[in-house]
Amino acid sequence: MSKATFEVFRDSAGEWRWRLVAANGNIIADSGEGYQSKQGVERGIRSVKRSAPSADVEFSDE
Repeated sequence: MSKATFEVFRDSAGEWRWRLVAANGNIIADSGEGYQSKQGVERGIRSVKRSAPSADVEFSDE
């Protein structure tokens, strides 16, 4: 069984970013912000991994 992968890269401004890519190649999430350091982007990824299993789902009436 294939799994999703966090890809870490530098954007055009030189900031670190991550994107979560599904096994089929689709991007299913991204950092939404740039990080100044590789350590910062790694902390962001760890935070998502730690928080997502217990994250609530909220729907708005838009």
